[in-house]
Amino acid sequence: MTLTLFCTACRQPAPLTAWRCPACGGVLDTRLPTFQPDAIVRHEASLWRYAASLPIERTVSLGEGFTPLVALPHTPDPRLMVKLEYAAPTGSFKDRGTVMTINALLQAGVHDVVEDSSGNAGASLAAYAAAAGMHARIFTPAHAAEGKKRQMRIFGADLVEVPGPRSAATEACLRAAEESVYASHAWSPLPLLGFMTAAWELWEQLGDAPAAVVCPVGQGGLFLGLWRGFLALRTAGCITRMPRLYAVQSTACAPITTAWYLKEPDPIAVEEGETIAEGIRIAHPVRGRDVLSAIRSSGGAAFAVSDEATRAAHRWFAKRGLFVEPTSAVVGVPLEEICEHTREDGAIVLMLTGSGLKYGLS
Repeated sequence: MTLTLFCTACRQPAPLTAWRCPACGGVLDTRLPTFQPDAIVRHEASLWRYAASLPIERTVSLGEGFTPLVALPHTPDPRLMVKLEYAAPTGSFKDRGTVMTINALLQAGVHDVVEDSSGNAGASLAAYAAAAGMHARIFTPAHAAEGKKRQMRIFGADLVEVPGPRSAATEACLRAAEESVYASHAWSPLPLLGFMTAAWELWEQLGDAPAAVVCPVGQGGLFLGLWRGFLALRTAGCITRMPRLYAVQSTACAPITTAWYLKEPDPIAVEEGETIAEGIRIAHPVRGRDVLSAIRSSGGAAFAVSDEATRAAHRWFAKRGLFVEPTSAVVGVPLEEICEHTREDGAIVLMLTGSGLKYGLS
């Protein structure tokens, strides 16, 4: 498969270094890969076991992907399982997407990148840029967790702390992108190729599609990647049903959940409120329309949860040996409702997306 980007609005092609359509400013996408089950490299314990199904060649890798899937301890519903995405090289699911972006940009001859991030995406980009010999400059909100900012610095990235809301970091980054390449985890479709592999892993680990997947949603990259990954599996004849997909946001910033309840096709404009779940503090998700479509097509739902409930869920996970960051803990809040809503047989998988070591919580 040849890797090409195109505009979802005007359908014009775009170079790999573009973060939006050069012609009309629209959102970019790429064709859905063809999943090749017979070409899985069984001895490869990373997402590169699916190299034949990916349109990007591996030059740089830190062993990302193929994270553990385990039964959730001490739960009354035996269907509940957790996918430990925080076991990734930099402690978050972002590594799946970053490795696709960095390898594609390397193939395009890029050696200098900028990014905006509240933490995990920036830490991931800093690590993979270092492994690739690239220079990275990352714009982050000044309020971001100190552990994540230290992680960015230790990999050698230039860190620019921007006062104000999350959107201020994006604006500063876009100005810098005029003289560099914007390796955006939100605007670029390249990370979605990596996020799709999480669905392929679940299929391998379970022997079938799960009944449901529960995921924190900010920009919704992992959520959308999972949906596309399961679509590729169904097209390849590997599964016969699609799992229900459940999105969880913070009540302080819930454009997807608000739109879902109001039955709107696009995210609802909201204020970017304060929340301990900083990784999903996104008021204007770039691919929000696609996320809402995936929720509805899958028969899933969207939830918004309070910080108080998130703190309780954080402690609940910890008592089961799972130390996650607040952004991950949100998936534990609506479990009773999700289990009741999901009547199908099969696993209900919670995506634990980031390590608690990045962000302690009492």
